[in-house]
Amino acid sequence: MTPRPARRSGAPRSRRSGGSRTRRLLDRYLAALLLLAAVAAAALIVSYREVQVSADEMRTRAAPAVQGVAATQLALLRAHQEARNSVDRDIDSVVGAGARYENQLAAASQGLSRLSDVQIDGDRGRGVLETVNGVLTSYSSSITPGTVKYVSDDLMQQEKFAEAERLLEREGTGVVPRLDVLQRHQTERVGAISSMGTARRTGWIVAETALLAMALTTLAALRMLRTRCGRSHDPWLLVSLVITVGLAVLPLWATALTQHRLDAAREGLVRIDRRAHDHRALAEAQRYVTDTSTGVRADLAARDWQNWAYYGALGGSALIVLLPAVGIGRRLNADYWRAG
Repeated sequence: MTPRPARRSGAPRSRRSGGSRTRRLLDRYLAALLLLAAVAAAALIVSYREVQVSADEMRTRAAPAVQGVAATQLALLRAHQEARNSVDRDIDSVVGAGARYENQLAAASQGLSRLSDVQIDGDRGRGVLETVNGVLTSYSSSITPGTVKYVSDDLMQQEKFAEAERLLEREGTGVVPRLDVLQRHQTERVGAISSMGTARRTGWIVAETALLAMALTTLAALRMLRTRCGRSHDPWLLVSLVITVGLAVLPLWATALTQHRLDAAREGLVRIDRRAHDHRALAEAQRYVTDTSTGVRADLAARDWQNWAYYGALGGSALIVLLPAVGIGRRLNADYWRAG
């Protein structure tokens, strides 16, 4: 009897081997996409949120604090100037220091009250403001007798004015120099809040690099599905690719706009601080501070699209994790679940 030929099993083994390799390759693409999506999403959300938090802190605390110190200093100096004018014009003999003095002193007191809520120098700043309030009380105790009690006594009047001026402007211990120290600390804090910084730049570099790598990996996965699996396209991966590109462009663009506004606001605050140290024309300086403060507030005004962009980045980050898992997972379960 002629023996039966042995069964050839090379072709099935080859097919199984090819299917197994394709499955392993799909597994690798899926793992790479999930890892890149997690890194990109975390870096993107943290980096984008950081600049929005900075803009909010500048708007609600830092800018009002710097503006408040400048306005308070100028109001105090203007009040002292008006008290001097009341003596020079002999108004003090009728109405004391005058309504302008009272208005400016009231504005300075209100400014100090607001500063206690918005100053950004922490416990050190609160200590400065407590000291300033105490010195300001002593100032009022000196200037009031000079414009009311000693109207007819020139020597005592000049002594009280000199005493009040020392309390106001004496280097190191006067009200204005103490506020200068607070302002210096605050402007340093403003610089830290408004600048991009190494940490923030690194976050964006990580996010953009991960998104670029994810886009390239998604393209490679789409090409493999077309050449090895006979799929002309995978809608899940295509949508993921579009969202990845959008996340690489739109949040970065929104951040650039916000950073530009922060830079403009910081420059405006620097101009305000510089102008507050020019005591030659106090009324003009007050107007300049008021007008510039309006421009700074406009620069820092919250935009409606900021929240939408943030929530859009959150949603997009979730999708770039979910869509590749669904797209490649469907192929694995439909075509290669028996392979290997």
